[in-house]
Amino acid sequence: MDRLDKYNYYLDIAESVSKRGTCLRKRYGAVIVKNDEIISTGYVGAPRGRKNCSDLGYCIRNKLNIPRGERYELCRSVHAEANAIISASRDKMIDSTLFLVGIELSDNTYVKNACCCSMCKRTIINAGIKTVVIRDDEKNYRKIDVNDWITDDESIMGEFGY
Repeated sequence: MDRLDKYNYYLDIAESVSKRGTCLRKRYGAVIVKNDEIISTGYVGAPRGRKNCSDLGYCIRNKLNIPRGERYELCRSVHAEANAIISASRDKMIDSTLFLVGIELSDNTYVKNACCCSMCKRTIINAGIKTVVIRDDEKNYRKIDVNDWITDDESIMGEFGY
């Protein structure tokens, strides 16, 4: 019997969590894990009590043709990573791993070169998360050492997108 490795196990859970998302562009799910225990989960959606894009029937970023990775201040949603962090206590997140899966709603494929936006990177750094694992396809993923985001600070260079 072939047994699923743990990273793909947690990525599968993140993918299931993403199905609760309400974004009309992409479905993201996040799972924070420490010592093989799930600390919290998160998916993309508007703040509690506000209407989701799926309720409104449009995405303002789509209407304005805003490229991926830019102008998130216009987005109605809280990102999956941020929602997972909001739902966890910081002491449990220290040295944890965040598993992230993104799905394109236009064709139901994995988001190519998926990564956390600059705002989520800052939040992940401050939460004390050590590693981010991002799914590239059904079985393959990338491991990112969060310290690399501290050393290679894209905000200093004025880079946009991801």
